[in-house]
Amino acid sequence: MQDDDPPVDKTKPLALDSAEAGLPGPGNLMGSSDETLESWDDFPRARRPLLARDLSSRRRRIWLPALLFFATCLSTWWAGASYWEPFQYVGFGGPGDSWRGIVLQRHHEGFVYMACVVGILLAHEMGHYVATLIYRIPASLPYFIPFPLAPIGTMGAVIGMEGFRANRRQIFDIGLAGPIAGLIIAAPILWLGVARLDLSEPGRGNYRYDCPLVARWMIARQHPDHAEVTGLQVSQMNPYFVAGWVGLLITGLNMLPVSQLDGGHVTYTLFGKKAHWIARLFVAGAVFYMLFSRTLMWGLMLLLVLVIGTDHPPTANDRVPLGWPRAVLGFVSLSIPILCFPPRGLWPVP
Repeated sequence: MQDDDPPVDKTKPLALDSAEAGLPGPGNLMGSSDETLESWDDFPRARRPLLARDLSSRRRRIWLPALLFFATCLSTWWAGASYWEPFQYVGFGGPGDSWRGIVLQRHHEGFVYMACVVGILLAHEMGHYVATLIYRIPASLPYFIPFPLAPIGTMGAVIGMEGFRANRRQIFDIGLAGPIAGLIIAAPILWLGVARLDLSEPGRGNYRYDCPLVARWMIARQHPDHAEVTGLQVSQMNPYFVAGWVGLLITGLNMLPVSQLDGGHVTYTLFGKKAHWIARLFVAGAVFYMLFSRTLMWGLMLLLVLVIGTDHPPTANDRVPLGWPRAVLGFVSLSIPILCFPPRGLWPVP
């Protein structure tokens, strides 16, 4: 079938030239009539409008995100089916249970856990993604990260975006949309999981999971006789609780006020360049905490932050006002790591 549509000029801002869009030309935007630029290609990339070419010329990579999504579904199913101790079954065997027994007897728990965790991750990343679509910031589809040998079966998910195109208000909305969307899904799942906890017997398992403040409040509300519980072992948990725990972990981790994490976006838009000192002090405090508490499981995350850099880069326009509703929401969101992040994570049971 022949396409009769006229060819699109991909050098025009969003398929419009300057006159059609009611915008000045690139030379006028530069503010110099002597050095007028004839093409948007000559305009500084971080300051030019989003061109139609920027969206149409780059095919969204679908196969890799789809394969990673499928792999994450498998790895989280395996984590749930193995009662969050998949490393015991490396080599297709485990203490008192074979991998065949897991597949036949525990597949239901695996599917419940997989659906809940993947749903939380998907909600988080789609919060970011939808915000980039609203503001027309080029972004990739979510990349899920499977980790079959980890107790929780995944290392989360990420999207790539050209954040330098977003101004202060836009980067605030994009950064906070993910955590809010993820918490909307994670909170009721965790509540359901807390209701199904079995705290009548002492816990069994190789690891103990630290409960963040939100989980402790839910336990105190639904199990007042066990209000002192601060951590749980595998035998006491269920797929809903672990999925909610993972949702809080990922949200709290992403909202830490460093680098280009979601929390880094929020603190930079609230405090500007002062956020760089907040990030540096936080990293220094995290190092001291890990050394003195011997909680080294966060070492890889800290190393990645140091490689990327603690400082948040400037936005396309740092002078755009946030407005008081966003400012209030931003300051309230700074409590998310305190409420949702389990400082000790999980640790071996002696």
